[in-house]
Amino acid sequence: MASTKAAPVKKNPRAWDVLTPALPEWTLDAVSTMGFAQMTPVQTATLPHFMGNKDVVVEAVTGSGKTLAFLIPIVHRLLRLEEPTKRHHVGAIIISPTRELAAQIHTVLLSLLEFHAASAEILPYLKGDEKRPLTTEPVVVPQLLVGGTTTTAQDLSFFMRHSPNLLISSPGRLVELLGSPHVHCPQSSFEMLVLDEADRLLDLGFKPDLQKILSSLPKQRRTGLFSASVSEAVSELIRVGLRNPVKIEVKVKMKGGGVLEDRRTPASLQMSYLVKPASQKLPALAKLLENLSVRPQKSIVFLSACASVDYFQHVLPLLLPPGFSLVPLHGKHPAKVREKNFNKFLTSVSPTILLTTDLAARGLDIPQVDLVVQIDAPSDPKAFIHRNGRAGRAGRKGLAVVMLHPGREEDYVRFLEVRKTPMKPLERPEVPTSEEDADAAAEKIRELVKTDRALYDKAQKGFVSWARSYAAHQATSIFRVQDLDWASLGKGWGLLRMPKMPELKKWDGDKSLGQSIDWDNFAYKDKAREDARREALTADKSEFAEKKAAELKRKKRNNEAWSAKHEQEDVRLEKREKRRKKRDAERTSKMTEEEKNEEMELQDMIRKIRERNQANGKKDDDEFEGFDD
Repeated sequence: MASTKAAPVKKNPRAWDVLTPALPEWTLDAVSTMGFAQMTPVQTATLPHFMGNKDVVVEAVTGSGKTLAFLIPIVHRLLRLEEPTKRHHVGAIIISPTRELAAQIHTVLLSLLEFHAASAEILPYLKGDEKRPLTTEPVVVPQLLVGGTTTTAQDLSFFMRHSPNLLISSPGRLVELLGSPHVHCPQSSFEMLVLDEADRLLDLGFKPDLQKILSSLPKQRRTGLFSASVSEAVSELIRVGLRNPVKIEVKVKMKGGGVLEDRRTPASLQMSYLVKPASQKLPALAKLLENLSVRPQKSIVFLSACASVDYFQHVLPLLLPPGFSLVPLHGKHPAKVREKNFNKFLTSVSPTILLTTDLAARGLDIPQVDLVVQIDAPSDPKAFIHRNGRAGRAGRKGLAVVMLHPGREEDYVRFLEVRKTPMKPLERPEVPTSEEDADAAAEKIRELVKTDRALYDKAQKGFVSWARSYAAHQATSIFRVQDLDWASLGKGWGLLRMPKMPELKKWDGDKSLGQSIDWDNFAYKDKAREDARREALTADKSEFAEKKAAELKRKKRNNEAWSAKHEQEDVRLEKREKRRKKRDAERTSKMTEEEKNEEMELQDMIRKIRERNQANGKKDDDEFEGFDD
């Protein structure tokens, strides 16, 4: 059991004494009504410091209540101002790495503001084109800034019309808004900055944007960094953007063998691993879902690449137990598709699986997630904790399972133990799989793929993306491309043949995977796409025939040129011989009888020397190659 189990507010005198005088009654009522009947350890530890003009760096396990730990101080700060924030002046900013997390923070904030009468009266105006009414008392006016749903011009128009004082944004969209001369963040107005999932902000390459944001904000401000793991990159950000911060570290202590052991994951989350060949991973997932004693309401299955999600969203339903629906989500979906799919999973009332990438690994508070399965271990070990943390939130029991290939990958268990993330082999439920299960699953997938060449294209693209992701693992001594069983992987993916890629150059296995396919007649279901393919195929064949004919013509021309060249050479030799004989005849005609006799003796001597040389194996045209030693 966890030794840091949160106690109800009224049973925690220290937290109650600190927070009761500071927080207005409506805030405490809101927190209680929103389902937080008890203060979590991270809230108890953070609120007094962040509300008391201190910069904070908060590292806490996933699902520990970090969102309210920074929303309450921001709301409290803006409402305690002596007068309302000036028009077009920003009082606080919250930066999030993804649009889904930003939207979630915005939703929680709106729920909180419903309990503040003056702010609640303004909220309906924010949904329309009418300007919000001005107030004589401080209020919180939020604006959500994320790409894909609105344009930069629409964001600026909203800002000019409603004059929000609290911005919740992704870094890129915030940089664009702060670049406008109409947006002001002076020291007299700006109060607080929060970086949520700070390490993820840096991992996604937002460092240049963060530097621009920090340089445009006043140095005299309160800043909070919140994350489940503080990396070295975040430590660098702490040195640049915070002033003497208070470090708050809330961990879970588990009793194991009488010893308290630090963990970076919630105590209610069971973390396990399965060792399965690549060909048996999908059958193992199906058996796991089928054998659980209680059917999970919501499950999340993580893959390593967007293209993998695009492929498996079509083939995985073939293998799942009846009653489960599947929702895909990844970062390359258009914004509207991402929003639609995420809301579909969020509001589903039947057992649903979210098939996703690390996009959904951070910060998202999705209720009733009972099961997390990592078919692919993450490239970044830090993401492992965040993925698992989607289950077992706020004290709810959860199961997280990662699938590993037999062999060197099993060292990943020890690797995570060193990082204070212990796992145990999955014992319950039992997940027995065999090579027969793998063969049956591969056959089902291949039969589906054969019905539409578009699925074959998705499989090829997804597999190449997966291989590149695997090669990019940070734990390179554990995840090694040269150790992969390509035949097993091809079967597990239901491939019709292995794609052409550098990783397979040294593999001498059967690249056709035992499949016999008529590739010329393997068609797309989409008629327009198939027509285009056939046109291209006809053009390719025609082009090939033209190239072949041109090659034959070139060879014939070369042969003819070679023959003509040798015929010309014979003619030249014949003419040369005639000229030589003519010169000899002219020279002989001018000789005396004595000179003619000497010439005949000379020619006779030359003839004898040639005969002797030929008898010794020498040629007349032997060249001089230097003197003998």
